[in-house]
Order: sequence, then C-alpha cells, then structure tokens
Amino acid sequence: MAVADRLAPFGTTVFARISAQAAAMGAVNLGQGFPDFDGPDFVKDAAKAAIDEGRNQYCSMQGIPELRQAIASYLGRREPGFDVDPDDEVTVTPGCTGAIAATMLGLLNPGDEVILFEPYYDCYRADCALAGATPRFVTLRGPDFTFDESDLRSACTKKTRAILVNTPHNPTGRVFTRDELQAVANLCVERDLIAISDEVYEELVFEGEHLRLATFPGMRERTLTLSSLGKTFSLTGWKIGWAVGPANLTRAVRAANQFLIYCVATPLQRAAAAALQAPQSYYDELLTDYRAKRDLLVSGLRDAGFKVDAPQGTYFVLADHTPFGDESDEAFCQRMMEQAGVAAIPPTSFYENKDEGKPYVRFAFCKTNELLEEACSRLKPLRG
Repeated sequence: MAVADRLAPFGTTVFARISAQAAAMGAVNLGQGFPDFDGPDFVKDAAKAAIDEGRNQYCSMQGIPELRQAIASYLGRREPGFDVDPDDEVTVTPGCTGAIAATMLGLLNPGDEVILFEPYYDCYRADCALAGATPRFVTLRGPDFTFDESDLRSACTKKTRAILVNTPHNPTGRVFTRDELQAVANLCVERDLIAISDEVYEELVFEGEHLRLATFPGMRERTLTLSSLGKTFSLTGWKIGWAVGPANLTRAVRAANQFLIYCVATPLQRAAAAALQAPQSYYDELLTDYRAKRDLLVSGLRDAGFKVDAPQGTYFVLADHTPFGDESDEAFCQRMMEQAGVAAIPPTSFYENKDEGKPYVRFAFCKTNELLEEACSRLKPLRG
C-alpha cells in the first residue's frame, strides 16, 4: 500500500535509521537521544504499585487527576504565580511528541502557516503536513545559533497562525534569551498568534536561565506549554507528556488527543505523578551529573579535532565536523561509523535549508560515562 502523499516525503525517521545502522555495525550509539541507564527506583516502584493495585483500565482522556494536579503543582513551584487549573488547563499526552501532534491537529486548519525555527525536531515538520499547515522557517545560524528579529517578522504573513519555539533547543543546545523570547512574544501579541512552547529539556540548563514563554506579558492566554517526563527522569520509553494552556486552547488539544490515543497508560501516569513530587535535590543531582557528561564529551570532541562549543542546555552537542574535510554531514557520519565505530545524527534532517546543516553533526551525551569515554577514545584516530 502506498504511503499517503502528506507523509511520503518524510520516509523513516533519521533516528531509527542511524540506530539500526549502529546496532548492525556494533558502533557506540551517540545518535538517538535516549539514556543507556535507567530511571529512578522510586518512580519505577510507583508504577509497579499502581499495576498491583489494579490501576490498569482506561482513565479520563485528559489524564488521571493525580498527575494533572502534580503537573500544575510542579509548574507553580518552578514559576511562583504561574497558577494552572489542573481540570481545565492540563492534558496528559503520549510524550511531548504526542502533545505536539495533538496541538497542531487540534488548532490548525489546512492553509494555516506555522513559523518553525530551524534546525527543528523532525516531527514538527511532519505534524505540519498531517494538519495541512504550511511551515515557514527562521534559521538559527552558528556558531551562536541565534536569530535575527527581522527574519522572524519576515516569516510572518496574513496566514500565520502559530509560532513553535523549543527552548532549551534540540539540536543546538541553545537556551533562548529573554530578548529572543520577548521578540517572539511581541510578534504573537501584535498578530494575535498562538505560541507552542516545547520545553521538554527545561531541567537541563547549564548556562543561562530557562524562561517560560507563557509568563511573558500578554502570553498566558495564547501559549501552550509542552513537556514530558522522559528527559528529566530518564524514562523516555514511557511516553508520558503534557500540554498546559488556557481552557480554550486546551479544548482543541483534547479534541485531537482523544481520537489519537484516548488516554495514556494509566499506571505509568500514577508513577509520573510520584516523579513530579521529587525533592529539589533530585534535580540538582541530575544537573550535576549531566554537566559532567557534557564536559566529558565536549573535551573528547575537541581532542579529536572537532570545532565545538559547550551547549547551554539539553543533552546534545552540535559539533562542527568541517576540519575533517568531508563534504556533508551524511558523508561524515557514515565515515565516522565505519572507521571509528561511533554513530551520531546528521542534522540536515532538521533543516529545510540543507546547506545550513551540512557542517554539523549531533552527538547525544545522555549515556554512561564509560560509554562516552569509549566513544571519545574511538574518535581520536579520525584526526589522522
């Protein structure tokens, strides 16, 4: 059977392709962004207890009350004064990826335009296609990966319905500044646009400050804040995410989410509620551990000959491979896998303007220190 026209251009996601190649070749996989270590015991124990207690049937499609309250409380602790109604403003989704899909399908009509910052997470572009929306692109250019406000305004037309922002940003590792987010907010308020804010790496900020777009003046009533459990608690396979926003926007998300999945796994939601009650010491230790992993990989990449700046956030490094002489990111990643036994992601998959991505390669450092050290050791011969 033929793939529908709207999905045919996307093929198999680059993450699945690179991971399959890495497994076949026995390469160290620093490509797909999943930890090779497990999440905390207290969260897994809560899931087991929920299963044993019989919490195994359908729940309300917007999510179990305990988790929606935990999400609202978590946001209130992180942003004092940012009050969220767990009944009307929180929807539990299958990961942040599911939140993005439900948001776009619930809010966008065919012909609407959405502004995306490139490089973008690959599902953004595919979800635009599913919704029949047209993406317009603003490029974050290296080495700083910032944007020009004039480019943002030029991308906005009479058909623009929404702007999608991801901070901390995958794959560049940038944490958007107050001025950058203010530029987005100003345009949203002036043009009456919806802001879709993907904040899945909100707890992984090494430099700078994570600022919620919804807290800017005039943005609470027009912003959907999306996040998930997976990155913060190293449980990416659970696919527990959420969308938070004003009731009128939340109704649109729920309208799509109910027909996409109806509800997320009930016992895992119970465990997610327990996770979000973790003490501050958990988050402090998480950041300390990831900072060490970041510094280990960045140092190893520099020693191997890459041009690289330490990311401000996320658990990704976008490194410049041009010192090695390869003509593209695809060519370099293939050679690196074959000659060094290390897999990473060629980021042109995240660009509409492919030439912008060709000088770079994305590495994930959500791995054990032993695996990162092995990867760095394998990369050293590439310099020769």
